[in-house]
Amino acid sequence: MADHIYKRHNKTLLIYHIVCPAKYRRDIFTPKVEETLKKICLELQIPYELNFVEIGADINHVHFLVQTIPSKSVTEIITTIKSITAKHIFKLHPEIKKVLYGGNLWTSGYYANTVGQYGNLKMLENYVKNQGIPEYKQLHQGQPTLFDIDT
Repeated sequence: MADHIYKRHNKTLLIYHIVCPAKYRRDIFTPKVEETLKKICLELQIPYELNFVEIGADINHVHFLVQTIPSKSVTEIITTIKSITAKHIFKLHPEIKKVLYGGNLWTSGYYANTVGQYGNLKMLENYVKNQGIPEYKQLHQGQPTLFDIDT
């Protein structure tokens, strides 16, 4: 799993699972195109503060596990990935333009979800709901809290 990102006033571990389909769900992600896509994404990491934890392509869509900083919105992350990868893939694989008329590599839609390392939704709901309740504090006395977790 990814490490925390340390900035001047915060420590974060924000990872998103993003799925982007090819335009018209065309079968364009051959092994060569997938390799190109991965190389392009690795070049985006430093200038755009994105860490690609994993990238996996099916023939007509791509799954990204992306870690980033809190100031980056999901829409900003996806726009960056889609626009830059499309430009470079069309340049390096002109044969794809024959399959995708209109100049778009990606659909306008996407799927995005957060990925958690330290707990699931039910556990976190219970933790937050019971803050300040003396019985809960006494029952869980001595157990580590979410803020005790350190890498």
